[in-house]
Amino acid sequence: MATRICERQGARLTALRRRVLELVWRGHQPRGAYDILEELQREGRRAAPPTVYRALEFLRLNGLIHRIESLNAFIGCVAPGEPHDGHFLICNRCGGAAEVNDDAIGEAVAQSASHSGFVIEQQTIELRGLCPACQEPSPQEPSP
Repeated sequence: MATRICERQGARLTALRRRVLELVWRGHQPRGAYDILEELQREGRRAAPPTVYRALEFLRLNGLIHRIESLNAFIGCVAPGEPHDGHFLICNRCGGAAEVNDDAIGEAVAQSASHSGFVIEQQTIELRGLCPACQEPSPQEPSP
């Protein structure tokens, strides 16, 4: 799918960009650029921070990943190639993140901004809390 999206946009998905995309998609944890760099170096690839940042920016600009601002990290896009706003649920305990595509959220924000005369150019909403797994009481904690 990533290859088709890039081809449609006249962009080239190189082997390094593809590998960075795979590393971002590994698990549900947002990945920082230096985490990705370390993984690439463990694999024997010659990579430097600017190379990783350029690959991440390429992937972001082509709609394949999102940047989670508050974590300075990246996560795979659940709807690549489709225009949508970025809404993320971020767990404070395990660090997991999930993208939520809910048009009602974007419309409510756009309407509120419009009433204020504000024009939104980019919308990213990050909500922090506890994921379902982290809400479960631990075996040592008594249930309320």
